Amino acid sequence: MHDAPSTSHSSVTIRPVLELLTFVAGVAAGALGAMLGIGGGVLLVPLLNAGMGLEFKRAAAVSLVGVLATSASVAAGPPGLRLNTRLALVLLMFSVLGATAGASLIEHLTAGQSELIFGLTAALIATAMIVRLDRRNIIHGFVDTGALGGRVFDEDTQTEVAYRVQRLPVALSVSAGAGMIASIVGVGGGILIVPALNAWCGVPMRVAAATSAFMIGITALPGVIAHGAGGWLGSYELAAAAALGVFAGFRLGSRAGPAAQVRWLKMLMAAVLAGVAVEYLFLKRFL
Repeated sequence: MHDAPSTSHSSVTIRPVLELLTFVAGVAAGALGAMLGIGGGVLLVPLLNAGMGLEFKRAAAVSLVGVLATSASVAAGPPGLRLNTRLALVLLMFSVLGATAGASLIEHLTAGQSELIFGLTAALIATAMIVRLDRRNIIHGFVDTGALGGRVFDEDTQTEVAYRVQRLPVALSVSAGAGMIASIVGVGGGILIVPALNAWCGVPMRVAAATSAFMIGITALPGVIAHGAGGWLGSYELAAAAALGVFAGFRLGSRAGPAAQVRWLKMLMAAVLAGVAVEYLFLKRFL
């Protein structure tokens, strides 16, 4: 007779704590997403799953709602972004196709398989970021930037610089793959798009980050719909807390990002991805 009230009281007490922790995790993820253009899901999913014990697919569903909040923050026009709209629209056609394909796979993959995909992707991209740590994709002077290139003010050199988009087929292929992974593991796809644009396609880091941040909301939609239809988006309060936290964090990160050196941004991204790789390839599998 005395056990039921105790259990009910415990759940009522714990729930607000989880929502508060999710909000704080969302702030951290949003700040990271603003600086790196990766939506924050790469941080939010491990925090919810490994840190707070939420099932992986439910954590992915909550994270995708946070990704939508990141994209909404970009639409609100925070200062310091170097968005290439033309390039974003071209890449979106492929990322949405990939996201739609990935959404159809969600119910067929186990949590362990999704975690393995997450860990392998993080390890691959962290390696690519370290290899290209000291390479800059900027051209000084007035040159032809091509249809998808552009000119931006470079905070590191305090001058206007130009860039050209190279290896466009690589960017399109990576965007499709990023969309697929975004739906499966609950990230915005920026963990693939940003490093690919920066390392292989000649796009400066800040431009790649802003362009990716613009894309991730639309790319996340098929995954959100699929997770909702599959019953994984049941934690609406947590999703709302994550979205509010991401929105607040994005505003903070978008102000700090322009002041940070590109090299440090790359190191930060590589460190986060390496941590995710260690968590899902080793710690969760062997400990």
